[in-house]
Amino acid sequence: MKKVAIRVGAGLAVVIVVLLIVIAMQPSTYRVERHATIAAPLDLVFTKVKDFRTWDAWSPWSKLDPNMKTTFTGTQGEVGAGYEWVGNDEVGAGRMTITAIKPNERVDIKLEFLKPFESKADNGFSVEAAGNETKITWFMKGENDFMSKAFCLFMDMDAMIGKDFENGLGNFKKVAEEAAKAQPAAAETVNAAAPK
Repeated sequence: MKKVAIRVGAGLAVVIVVLLIVIAMQPSTYRVERHATIAAPLDLVFTKVKDFRTWDAWSPWSKLDPNMKTTFTGTQGEVGAGYEWVGNDEVGAGRMTITAIKPNERVDIKLEFLKPFESKADNGFSVEAAGNETKITWFMKGENDFMSKAFCLFMDMDAMIGKDFENGLGNFKKVAEEAAKAQPAAAETVNAAAPK
């Protein structure tokens, strides 16, 4: 009986060592990105991604908790602007802060999850003209610590986050294109009201 226990213990030790080696060999960084082409002007698209106040209309997470509490800090659309949220288990709690802006090209965002677990990532958007349309790229990158590497054995980070990015960009496309269609009408109204 003692020999059996020793063999079982030795077998478990080998499995654990192999598992630790496999986890340690996982990538130390990750990057997820998705793209969309929007039938809207570059400046309109850029304005909507750099201002956190517009995110509620298209964010893939905003509808998961109708009672989610949000707070905006700093001057929206500028470096240092922030967005904080606290919600149910699906959305958790965290904050985003704009760390860099290159007008009509790129917005860099520091993303910090506080609940249900703590983690940090670099997030953001890049935009570029594509004829009369705008190509937008939503990206997130970060480092994998040991726990994150273990998580990656069972969950595909790209598939998991990428699906949310795809949904968000689909929502964003609708919102931005509707806003683009409304612009000429608004301009015509202003012109009609202007004194002759």
